[in-house]
Formats: sequence, structure tokens, C-alpha cells
Amino acid sequence: MGSDLFDVVTTPMRLFGKFTLNFLYHVGSFGKLLYKTVLALADVRTYAGLIIEQMMIIGIRSLPVVAYISVFAGMVTALQAVKQFTQTVPLYIAGTVVEKSVLQELSSVITALVLAGRVGAAIAAEIGTMKVTEQIDALEAMAFSPISYLVVPRLLAGMVMLPMLTVFSAGIGFCAGWLTATSLSELTTTEFFKGAKMFVTWRDFALPISKAILFGMSITLVACYQGFNAQQGAEGVGTAATKAAVSACLMILTLDFVMATVILA
Repeated sequence: MGSDLFDVVTTPMRLFGKFTLNFLYHVGSFGKLLYKTVLALADVRTYAGLIIEQMMIIGIRSLPVVAYISVFAGMVTALQAVKQFTQTVPLYIAGTVVEKSVLQELSSVITALVLAGRVGAAIAAEIGTMKVTEQIDALEAMAFSPISYLVVPRLLAGMVMLPMLTVFSAGIGFCAGWLTATSLSELTTTEFFKGAKMFVTWRDFALPISKAILFGMSITLVACYQGFNAQQGAEGVGTAATKAAVSACLMILTLDFVMATVILA
């Protein structure tokens, strides 16, 4: 009886302690990877020729899915705006809603979440497969730095291409919202753009671009970290890919709140 009561009392504490130690271990390991990545930026000859390829994989090949999602994000935003407004609110404010929603939030966050699932999982699976098949050891044997060869080109490509995809998404989403709002209501194009321009500030452009740079860095670094820490076997690689996607999404949502608080304050 006493032993059972002791287990009931101590089990939550042991689980909390295990979780804390595991969290601190991963924070330290991720910080170590980040430090090595910064040092590897000096090894330009190793990663310079790989950046274009990674930009194609991360950016160009993501255009169709980003365009598809941006179209419907803009359409839904405009539909909600024009249907929810009453006679007490000028209808041209729908242009403001679409502009603010698409530029400040939807274009950067939705694009990043899509890439976290598409690109993050792929990077983790690729590097994880290289690890379990000892290809990373082969790189080290040939005097190549795995960080310079695998992490840096993906990091730089992500930081460059995600802002570009965000701008592309914002343009597609805004146009889709404009066409939807003018098609489903009595709102004219002139009134829509009047509302869109009425409350534009520099934050509408600084916020999504700054968030996109951080999102691109987070997605690629988290994916590379999970790949380097993949366990042996196909199951380990699959687990690493899943963790990469989930962890990147959580980091994106956290950074989204932090950046919005800093820039909009």
C-alpha cells in the first residue's frame, strides 16, 4: 500500500524530470549545431555550388502548392469579410481586411507551415537516410564537413527562398481576395483598393519579410538537426521526418507571436 502511494506521488515528478532533461539536451544539441553552422559559413568552396540546387528544391518546386493554398486563403478571407459586414461598416473595409490578413499573417505563416511539412520532412528524411547508411561518415572520410555540405546550403536557400515565396503568396492571395470580394458583393474595384490603401503601413511589409527569414532558418535548421539525430532503420528515419515537421510548425507559431509582438508593439 505504501509502495503504491509512493509510486503515485513520485511518478509525475520523475516524468517531469525526464522531460526537462530531454528538453535541455535537445536545446544544447541544437545550439551546438547552430554554432557549427555559423563557423561553417566560412567554408564557401564546399557549399557555394549547392545553394542553387537547394533553392530549386525549396523554392521553385513549392510554387504550385503555395499558389493553390494562397488562392483559397485570399478567397476565404474576402468571403468572410464581405459576408460579415453590415450596413454599419463601410463595405470598402473588406479591402483593408484582405490586405492586413494576407500581408501580415497568411502569406508568411501559411507558406512556412506548408514548407515545414513538405521541405522540412524531406530534408530530415534525406539527411537521416544518409546517416543510417553511413554516407555522412564517408563525407568526413573524404575531408568534407557535413555541416558545410548538408546544412549551410539548405539554410541559406531557405532564408532566401521563403521571403520570395511569401511575396508570391501575398500577391496571389491579395488578387484572389480582390476578385472574390468584387464578384460576390456590390463592392467595386475602386472601393476595394481604397480600403486596401487606407491603413497601409511599413509594418505590413516588414513583418512578413522578417518572419519569413526566421521561418526559413527555423525550418531548415530543425530539419537538419532531426536528420542528424535519426535512429537506425527505416522507422528511425520516418520518426525524424515527423519530428522535423511537427517541431518546425511549433517553432513557426511561436516565432510568429514573438515577431508580431515586437514589430506591431
